[in-house]
Amino acid sequence: MKRMTLLLVVLVAALLTLVGSGPAAAQQKPFVLNMAWQPENETFAAWYASQKGWDKEEGLEFKLLYFDSGMAQLEALPAKQWVFAGMGGVPATVGALRFGTYLFALGNDESVTNAVMVRANSPIMQAKGFNPKFPEVFGKPDLLKGKTFLVTTVSSGHFAMSKYLEVFGLKDSDVVVKNMDQAQAVAAFESGIGDAVVLWAPHLYTGLNKGWKVAGNTKTSGWAQPIVIIGEKEFCDKNPEIVAKFLRVYLRGINALKKEGVKLLPEYKKFYKDWAGLDMTDKMCELDITMHPLFTLEDQIKLFDASKGPSQVEIWQRAILDFFTAQGRFKPEEKEKVLKSNYITGKFLKEVKTPIP
Repeated sequence: MKRMTLLLVVLVAALLTLVGSGPAAAQQKPFVLNMAWQPENETFAAWYASQKGWDKEEGLEFKLLYFDSGMAQLEALPAKQWVFAGMGGVPATVGALRFGTYLFALGNDESVTNAVMVRANSPIMQAKGFNPKFPEVFGKPDLLKGKTFLVTTVSSGHFAMSKYLEVFGLKDSDVVVKNMDQAQAVAAFESGIGDAVVLWAPHLYTGLNKGWKVAGNTKTSGWAQPIVIIGEKEFCDKNPEIVAKFLRVYLRGINALKKEGVKLLPEYKKFYKDWAGLDMTDKMCELDITMHPLFTLEDQIKLFDASKGPSQVEIWQRAILDFFTAQGRFKPEEKEKVLKSNYITGKFLKEVKTPIP
């Protein structure tokens, strides 16, 4: 009897082993990644990769959470609502100071798509090249002093506005700054409030459609402005393989967009409609694609390379940090804290499995 019982136990165990090793058991549940994104170009690569199931191929499941600004994203970090986020380099410095976040990849270059806009009949558009070093910038000091600028403060747009004013030897204190989110700023400017509005994509295209003119942007003011990918430090340190897998999927989306370009217009419009709740025209989507230079894995590894001194990404972020300190947003000791934190790192990029399709 004991032998029969033992035999039965062995047979049941063997059966369970066989069942457990079947296809259903082999499919482990994907690792869910909660990520914070904005309704912008850099988010499309993550959304598209998820739509294609590329995240599942790496054992991940992308959860894209909607936010309207970098500061709003950072406010959600203490509650651990996300582990990765795409945002401008400006709020990324705040994340490094307050929360010790990593900056470990790039989304795109948005130097052209952060712009100071004015109405078509603004006198500002009658003065071009006041500063010969910046021949494509419109305006003059006497036309700008005391004027009201609608801007989302502590943002990439704020950085663009300040660099625009610097072209004329002016500071934020020389104008009236009204803090508004992007949608509010568009509505307010359309109703006649303010003399200039600072917009980034895709709201920039809304302004263009309304006939507003670009007086200057980050690039014409002589600066670079990347969208960056940041991560919650503890999660990244504990899960470097997950970070590398995420990057592989995300960069696969970037490669697709870089290769296909405007051929992805139907998917691009669907992304904005379904995920961001925005009705984008073909022209707006085409501008959003063509006005955002993208970086491949090879590009990014080079830009993060600090083997011969500060990396290019560190140089870009240092300019933003200097901006914050000059604004009084950072104290000198806070600036030094950020600089010494080594928050900019290319170590995860080097762990990405190649080649990327």
